[in-house]
Amino acid sequence: MSNPAVNPAHSYHVALRTMADGTLKQVNPFSGTEVWTVPGRGNRPLGAPAAPPEPLQPGAHTDTCNFCEARKLRTPPEKARLVDSGDGFAILRDVMPGELDDTIAQFRRVPNLFEIVSYDYWRKNYGYQMPDARREHMERYLADPAGRSHVLETVRTRLAAAGQDPQMPDAQLLELAPAYFGGGHDVIIARRHYADGAQRSDQLAGSGALSPEEHYRFIAFTVDSLRDLVEQHTYARYVVVFQNWLSPAGASFEHLHKQLVAIDERGVNAETETAKLRQNVNLYNDWGVNHAFYHNLVIAENEHAILTAGVGHRYPTMTVYSKSRASEPWQHTADEVRGVSDLLHAAHAATGGQVATNEEWHYRPMDLDVPMPWRINLKWRISTLAGFEGGTQVYVNTLSPFDVRDRVTAALRTLRNDGRVAAIRIAEECTPAPNLLRYNPNLEG
Repeated sequence: MSNPAVNPAHSYHVALRTMADGTLKQVNPFSGTEVWTVPGRGNRPLGAPAAPPEPLQPGAHTDTCNFCEARKLRTPPEKARLVDSGDGFAILRDVMPGELDDTIAQFRRVPNLFEIVSYDYWRKNYGYQMPDARREHMERYLADPAGRSHVLETVRTRLAAAGQDPQMPDAQLLELAPAYFGGGHDVIIARRHYADGAQRSDQLAGSGALSPEEHYRFIAFTVDSLRDLVEQHTYARYVVVFQNWLSPAGASFEHLHKQLVAIDERGVNAETETAKLRQNVNLYNDWGVNHAFYHNLVIAENEHAILTAGVGHRYPTMTVYSKSRASEPWQHTADEVRGVSDLLHAAHAATGGQVATNEEWHYRPMDLDVPMPWRINLKWRISTLAGFEGGTQVYVNTLSPFDVRDRVTAALRTLRNDGRVAAIRIAEECTPAPNLLRYNPNLEG
């Protein structure tokens, strides 16, 4: 196709329409969601009013919530941890209770205490049995007195929180143990609750507070966990990866973490996009990156990824697209993963840790026969859906894609000058070019 940046006659303009009064009407080209942005609201502060910050008490950096470093046994048994190894990092798997303090985990992977899709769901509906390696680790863990005590306490906590009687015989409690060794809902937990040097309760260690290197390790560890769940759960059609930051975005703890959930469907959004993708395999170039260049909505770029302001989202949204030929994150090279991570980190840093956000990963489902790029949406949860949206299915977004672009590019220039984000090209430094996403095999050669 021709370069949209030099072809104003192209039909891309249908996704964006400005009315005479300045109202911007948007239609999401992938989902069909309709969004209006009303003029005069774009200068509102992003962060919601919060309780006045309080001075941190001694020990708060390591002992504030159940995800904190001093409470490692408050979570179910670890599946893996990422630790420093000289000038790189290493992943240690299935650490036993007595080994938890032998290393410092920069990130930990643990089962979710309250699964969205339970172990029993897979067992009763599909006859799922955990792989031999997982069962052997469970038996080894339960044979260890500290491990057995840890699992029993974990199950009691789950039952008590659900309003059930936790005071039952150990044998009955241990019937729930497989969920914490062979389940399909995991959490990736960062080490820090507060930023280094924090003295107040509002100085949280969000994604943007990490260094680019730390964030890359966070993403690489999540990709490794994703690959593992895909391989272990043979009945799953998809593994959902997401991050809720701050309570308005659905976070139970205001401690940095991601979640991975194996499900037996692709999901409504994936099915909708797949139908369009079958009609136009170049969909994500045409309506993602090319469209963004045409409307000057490209925010930043590096060799392996590109960041754009999204069109037609219920909340202000940025999207990181991988340029890789690979459709699955675990098929990306280390440099390609780092390219995606650097732009995602930059988007978080420009957003700021006081803004509630959802991070949503999208990639090709395991059973899909057409390619699609790995892409990540970062959504600012700065408004509440109300009766107007429910009654019309037209969503009012306080910030337009152009407002998002302007806010983020201004912030990124400062962050780059201060050395807080990786080397990236910003806005006008990104050269318009067609079809930068190489997932489409028809573009090769």
